Amino acid sequence: MSTTATLSPPDPSPAADPAAPADARWTPRLWGTLLVLCAVLFLDGLDVSMVGVALPAIQSDLGLSTATLQWIVSGYVLGYGGLLLLGGRTADLLGRRRVLLIALAVFAGASVLGGLVDDGALLIATRFVKGLAAAFTAPAGLSILTTTFPEGPVRNRALGIYTVFGASGFSSGLILGGLLTEIDWRATFLLPAPLALIALVAGIRLLPRTDHRAPGGYDVLGAASSTAALLLLVFTVVNAPEAGWASPRTLGSLTVVAALVAVFVKVERTVAHPLVRLGIFANRSLVRADLTAMAVSGGYLSFQFLVALYLQHVLSWSPLQMALSLLPAGLIVASSGSLVGRLITRYGTRRLIALGMLAFVAAYALFLRAEPEPAFLTVILPTALLLGLGFALSFSALNVQATNGVADDEQGLASGLVQSSFQVGGAISLAATTAVVGGGAITAGHMPATFQAAIALVTGISLLGLLAAVLGGRDRATTGTGSAAA
Repeated sequence: MSTTATLSPPDPSPAADPAAPADARWTPRLWGTLLVLCAVLFLDGLDVSMVGVALPAIQSDLGLSTATLQWIVSGYVLGYGGLLLLGGRTADLLGRRRVLLIALAVFAGASVLGGLVDDGALLIATRFVKGLAAAFTAPAGLSILTTTFPEGPVRNRALGIYTVFGASGFSSGLILGGLLTEIDWRATFLLPAPLALIALVAGIRLLPRTDHRAPGGYDVLGAASSTAALLLLVFTVVNAPEAGWASPRTLGSLTVVAALVAVFVKVERTVAHPLVRLGIFANRSLVRADLTAMAVSGGYLSFQFLVALYLQHVLSWSPLQMALSLLPAGLIVASSGSLVGRLITRYGTRRLIALGMLAFVAAYALFLRAEPEPAFLTVILPTALLLGLGFALSFSALNVQATNGVADDEQGLASGLVQSSFQVGGAISLAATTAVVGGGAITAGHMPATFQAAIALVTGISLLGLLAAVLGGRDRATTGTGSAAA
């Protein structure tokens, strides 16, 4: 990668230069690459937030129980979290551009199918396919970004812009989800399809064709065992509230997961070209980012699920009212992108992530005061503002922390690991939260005591994330050969 005044698209083996100036002039082609990647992230945020707003309408229309309704979210997380490691390594081996474009096409097709089905099981199946597609677009897109923009101020600036688009997608999804759900919740599933096709066409034209690929072959046994372990783990924890946490089915599944993990570790230690080079975990920044990401996603996905039911069922708010109440969170993130990039450069990632986790803890703890009556100014608005602050400070910083010091041929792997952490953490936390809510009826004017217990659980998850962010020794950056440098 050139780090002179004009940044050009990367050569096959770009060298990161931490001293590259953040204000270096970017070529139109470089901007085009970044905008395509931002569009993919925008689409992901849009889709997740629209579906979150539409959940109560889907539940009423299809007659789904609360336990089944969580699968609209968990089906997506199952595909996403279960296949992310495979997606990240596939991007490294087969080419990030190719993997990103193919997965975008699958995402568009699944969006169309999701808007046409009228059966809960089929709807969940389309969500799983969309999650599967995102498991390939997310690490491919992030690794294209981190190998195109050199480590340091330049990458921090690019990730700041990247985060703005993700937040803008989330904010837009809240409003569009509220508006479209008032008409028909199916429209929230159909809208992403044409947007994905636009991003696909733009990607074909704008993404650089110099697609760096990692050396080596494909670790088939490692891919099979890790994918099976992650899929079964996510499926087990999501299904455990219904099957029973101590049931033979749940315990048996967890035993199989442990066996698959043992097989995976043994394979990765002996195979010539591992799916996951275990030495990458010597990078303490990566490990810390992964653990904190689990708490960020786990807390927020669980909270969003609960607050959608609270606002629309307990307070009898319309989908649009709910969307507007959460909009300040997205607006804060959308307006903070360039500032966060500079803050990361000046203060580093660890402080920002810790402050972001403090904001999450405060947001969820504040919602413990929620009652079966409107409390917008004293509870809902402050919570939304704190959530926005938490995401603004932590999201970009986590991605920077997870990928700094990682060699170019393992950027897809590092991206896949941190994204896997987001999704697996979300699945586990959502399953536990749903189990706590249990059979308590959430209806107009009635909020069961289990709701407060579930919010307390979400708060505790964020506290664990705060501990992960601040504890640990000095960060060490790994190299592609497995050595570590302070």
